[in-house]
Amino acid sequence: MKVAVLGAGAIGAYVGAALHRGGTEVHLIARRAHLAAMREHGVRVLSPRGDFTAHPHVTDDPGEVGEADFVFLGLKANSYASCGPLLAPLLGPETAIVAAQNGIPWWYFHGLTGHPLEGRRIEAVDPGGSVTAVLQLRRAIGCVVYCSTVVEEPGVIRHLEGTRFSLGEPGGEISARCKVLSAAMIAGGLKAPVEADLRNDIWVKLMGNVAFNPLSALTRATMAQMCEHEDTRALVATMMTETLAVARAAGADPRISVEKRIDGAWRVGHHKTSMLQDLEAGKPLEIDAIIGAVVELAGLTGVPAPALRHVHALVSLLDRTSNPPVPAGAH
Repeated sequence: MKVAVLGAGAIGAYVGAALHRGGTEVHLIARRAHLAAMREHGVRVLSPRGDFTAHPHVTDDPGEVGEADFVFLGLKANSYASCGPLLAPLLGPETAIVAAQNGIPWWYFHGLTGHPLEGRRIEAVDPGGSVTAVLQLRRAIGCVVYCSTVVEEPGVIRHLEGTRFSLGEPGGEISARCKVLSAAMIAGGLKAPVEADLRNDIWVKLMGNVAFNPLSALTRATMAQMCEHEDTRALVATMMTETLAVARAAGADPRISVEKRIDGAWRVGHHKTSMLQDLEAGKPLEIDAIIGAVVELAGLTGVPAPALRHVHALVSLLDRTSNPPVPAGAH
């Protein structure tokens, strides 16, 4: 089995290293100093579960890799529509695309036979069909990541917690391709259950992301700080409650209480969310999949979601003022 990891950052390089350790043929596609370090020294993983080093093939040219059985996307969802030139050389007739993204995926209503919104495109995550044009729906395998990693320095991945990568087909079938990928991930030391309804997992994780990510960017606070501040904790609970209502109106049934989800976040401690890390690094914020799509679904299903709408407006303005568009002709 051949796996290409497109976007071998913190999560992508960690998954690639684990797969390679388990015996899978792995090709990491990365850039700049991270690429150079992994080429020279391999991927060094520092983990409470045990440190290890893996030496998969590393390149910045997907053409060197060629067609793969699976492409694991370690990119942010806001770069999916523009990744076509990098992705194309990796795709054979049956290549599956595994998108390890936060938030609502572009394929969300694909394969939901009989659902009133079956086949509906979510504009926030697939504007004008631009993502579906690059990531064909038939290739999609969903992946919900319950794992925290950071790039400690080029070529070095610090694994903080969690090894679970839940997999699932949009249509809910327990497919042969999901089983094969799951077995390879398990061989590399990861947990990779194949779920009959991955959408419930999506919403359970999203309950945290939808609140903590934008609020952390707006306040510069860590997970623990938000949970320990009474008024912010109350706002988090309101946003989570609204998100649960949207999930259920859209046909999902995530089985977790708001308080349990908040307590789980508090136990993470003084961790900066990925959105806060992106803000501090001067990168565009991953807003659309994490909160914009939930606001859009609230409108589609008729669920009032005032807290989500207000926070979405604020964090969208923050992204605009932090990453202003470059005027035409500017250098």
